[in-house]
Amino acid sequence: MPAAAFTLAVLAQLAMISASTPPLPAIAPVPTPAQRAWQDMEFTGFIHFGPNTFTDREWGHGDEPAAAFTPSALDARQWVRVMKAAGITGVVITAKHHDGFCNWPTAMSTHSVKSSPWKGGAGDVLRELSDACRAAGLKFGVYLSPWDRNNPAYGTGEAYNEYFRKQLREVLTNYGPVHEVWFDGACGEGPNGKKQVYDFPSFERTVRECQPNAVIFSDVGPDVRWVGNENGWAGETNWAMLKVQGHGRGADNPPSGKSLTEGDEDGEAWIPAECDVSIRPGWFYHAHEDDKVKTAAELFDLWERSVGHNANLHLNFPVDRRGLIHENDAAAVLGLRALIDATYGPGTDLARGRAVGVTNVRGDAPRSASEPLRDSAFSGSNAVDGDSATFWATDDAVRAANIEVELDPNAAWDRVVLAEPIAFGQRIRQFRISVPAGSGTSNNAREWRVLAEGTTVGHKRIVRVPVTKAARVRVEILDARACPALSAFEVHATAAGVGTVKPTAPASAK
Repeated sequence: MPAAAFTLAVLAQLAMISASTPPLPAIAPVPTPAQRAWQDMEFTGFIHFGPNTFTDREWGHGDEPAAAFTPSALDARQWVRVMKAAGITGVVITAKHHDGFCNWPTAMSTHSVKSSPWKGGAGDVLRELSDACRAAGLKFGVYLSPWDRNNPAYGTGEAYNEYFRKQLREVLTNYGPVHEVWFDGACGEGPNGKKQVYDFPSFERTVRECQPNAVIFSDVGPDVRWVGNENGWAGETNWAMLKVQGHGRGADNPPSGKSLTEGDEDGEAWIPAECDVSIRPGWFYHAHEDDKVKTAAELFDLWERSVGHNANLHLNFPVDRRGLIHENDAAAVLGLRALIDATYGPGTDLARGRAVGVTNVRGDAPRSASEPLRDSAFSGSNAVDGDSATFWATDDAVRAANIEVELDPNAAWDRVVLAEPIAFGQRIRQFRISVPAGSGTSNNAREWRVLAEGTTVGHKRIVRVPVTKAARVRVEILDARACPALSAFEVHATAAGVGTVKPTAPASAK
């Protein structure tokens, strides 16, 4: 749901609440509208394309001639068709990698597409991709490496920082809305053997001035953080918060690997994680990797361990020497889409609209033990209505509560999906998922069988459980930073072709 629509839905939700039911208080930090919109995207594409594509390198040296850039059939519309069909919502392209070659006709350097044979030097990769994204309804973003192994001003201080700011302005003001700006932390030597001290505060100010709705990615955000690996997964514990005081980017005292992968419960800033990974071993195209593309099942595993671990998946496509997403890559990502749709698509949620029971509802008046919970704007049914703008919530003093959903006892399932209304902050510290071991009519824990235990939830948590049939399923929120709230409680069965993966184990089995 777009951020503006989400905000209106939340306001409408609050308008329905009677004066006797206080609105849900936020627990800081909370996301900005731009961060919420970014988290709702969930699955985005990454494009690595440039001279490395033609020199068979991963990191160019900066001395590659622009004449090496010779795509024979470049079609950014094909890239976008493949990504949109795969359910990808936006794309980031390497406008400039470490070799300094610019995929647009920059006025700041001759080391760009305008000096290449492609289209007689009149081509502009950013123009073609941004136009294709706009036509297809995908969001457009840019990766601009501060490291430049070609520019002679690199390593000289302010002269290079000003050069970089001017390039930022070019890519941020000539191609329409930009949803994400990706800053790589790499800082090596330039052609003069010197390293540059990057002026990141001024780079961020330039982004805010030119594209105020864009999120900025780096080791420490300020909007989106690197997850600490390039393997495509986030920790099972993953807070959207991060402690950034005293930390920098790249080699400048970045947060620990654990903090990047799992976040920090006591972090002062809301900086959710992005999980970048390539569909092949390399980030740029290499013909010898045509048979090393990740399978649809492998990609599905990563999707569940990123999107399903309160992060976004950022999947890289190494565009080939023709200027196309290779057929093998396209087949793999479309296979991923088929598995996602078959498992989580419309009509697959076995809990949707089913009867719900909870132990506490926000604002529910005192009642006798035999009296049912009254209807409320925060009722448990909100968690199973399929609407991310409605949610079940408890009273302020509550830190532990249960929610149960009745199911078809003959239907098999092996996934539980939970979500918090993150506009009000991230709350849940620990939860448990159980099904009746016997009659299931008692609150005696001995009559319930634990399927899985977990820690954080956030924007989305996918929990893998053994294949199960049960008349009901219970989520016990065991601990939370503030009164618990859930906007989604879903139950799904994985599609054929997913393969065998290890379920999320109960704590006692870990």
